[in-house]
Amino acid sequence: MIRKELRLSGLGGQGIILSGVILGRAATLFDKQNATLTQSYGPESRGGYCSAHLVISPDPVLYPLVSKPVVQVLMSQEAYLKYAPESNHDSMILVDEDLVKVDENIHQGRLLAIPATRIAEALGRRIMANIVMLGFFAAVTSVVSMDAIREAVRISVPKGTEELNLSAFDEGYAYGRRLLEGSRASV
Repeated sequence: MIRKELRLSGLGGQGIILSGVILGRAATLFDKQNATLTQSYGPESRGGYCSAHLVISPDPVLYPLVSKPVVQVLMSQEAYLKYAPESNHDSMILVDEDLVKVDENIHQGRLLAIPATRIAEALGRRIMANIVMLGFFAAVTSVVSMDAIREAVRISVPKGTEELNLSAFDEGYAYGRRLLEGSRASV
């Protein structure tokens, strides 16, 4: 595995930073990689812009700046408009289709969408859309193993919510697997 750069972005309150922490834990604790996480957010605690930038590598990460993300998780329209134009043909963009209106003219690479917010609402907690997205991420990328991310979710969420969060993860993962199987069938 070579150095992989990831960007997760959305609005405060969506669990963007927690998602970055979970992916970093998954990579380091369970996949035995090295990782760095930097974060950025506006002055508002909820509703303002925020992002998590993660670098994962088998070697020590000496420079944590994300300049060419291989995967971007964009969970708000503002995040999509800001970062999708920075994509390239080799990158992947994951969006919450309930919150992002896609414009094919402003991004390159492969774009995959999931109704993460809708799935989380069906499970009874809209706030778990980020965990649904992590399951989707695990299904459609190979950056971090599914088992590692699932275990990192389990140890990172508030006590007493582990099973509900793991259900959200599993729903996102199943959606991603179905999406991939459907795209293989149509090729």
